[in-house]
Amino acid sequence: MKAWRVAELGEPHDVLRLVEVTDPQPGPGQLVVTVLACPANFPDVLMCRGEYQVKPELPFTPGVELCGEVVALGEGVDGFAVGDRVLGGAVLPFGGFGELALLDAATTFPAPVELDDAEAASLYIGYQTGWFGLHRRAGLRAGETLLVHAAAGGVGSAAVQLGKAAGARVIGVVGGPEKAAAARALGADVVVDRRDEDFVAVVKAETGGRGADVVYDPVGGETYQRSTRCVAFEGRILVVGFAGGQIQSAALNHALVKNYSIIGLHWGLYHRYDPGAVAECHRALTALAAQGAVRPLVSQRLALDEVADGVQELADGVTVGRVVYVS
Repeated sequence: MKAWRVAELGEPHDVLRLVEVTDPQPGPGQLVVTVLACPANFPDVLMCRGEYQVKPELPFTPGVELCGEVVALGEGVDGFAVGDRVLGGAVLPFGGFGELALLDAATTFPAPVELDDAEAASLYIGYQTGWFGLHRRAGLRAGETLLVHAAAGGVGSAAVQLGKAAGARVIGVVGGPEKAAAARALGADVVVDRRDEDFVAVVKAETGGRGADVVYDPVGGETYQRSTRCVAFEGRILVVGFAGGQIQSAALNHALVKNYSIIGLHWGLYHRYDPGAVAECHRALTALAAQGAVRPLVSQRLALDEVADGVQELADGVTVGRVVYVS
């Protein structure tokens, strides 16, 4: 089969090569699927650079989530059949940026019929992260104000839709007019272009000085530091990632004085400690998709030979919504 392979570490457009590789074979509890769609995710960028917490052995094919059609079942796999349309997380080194990929049956789920292949492929990591972050970790309630950073990105766009579905008032922060338009289309009640406006001032003005009840932060660095200036009494800052490239330090005396919580989210740990919650989340997301309350924003659909360029665009921070390889 053809697949994009990383044999040395660096920027995606420098190290991704489209080559012929051996077809994957399913081990016990595994599935082989024909890849129907695979979005670019920031972990793909970080793995190309060797900066992700998971460091697959070289060479490997990135593409950490996908939608596919089952073509082979490993020993002991129940609940799936050849021909099923599924979504889930890839088992490296056979990630989703190829013609075939490998999945663990335990982390594979039926793809919602209401979503096309590119949308279904994008429902997994970003939306699971948003659902666990907003509901399990931050306890978002209807009527609260949710501040979402990088609101037009893959993770942020999911949080905007999930926040609206939960009955929150959503303020989205973006960089540039195209991303601002996307955040409005996603349903954000207020959109702040950080290039032209100070989100701290906007949040305070929009909440009568109270601040945001929940801050969804996949950016980190200065974005986190400034968010502490507009978080509400008993507010919760949800630390999702560090796409800005800087890991901030938390001033715990400030958290004490202002009485807010700093909450970390490592969604992947739920597979180890509470896999039933991951399945519950997928059922909830499937129901929301059926209601039309969530639908991943797919801005680009790439052919196989365009994958390296698409992953690099994500690395460069110029993408809107999801950039997805579609076979």
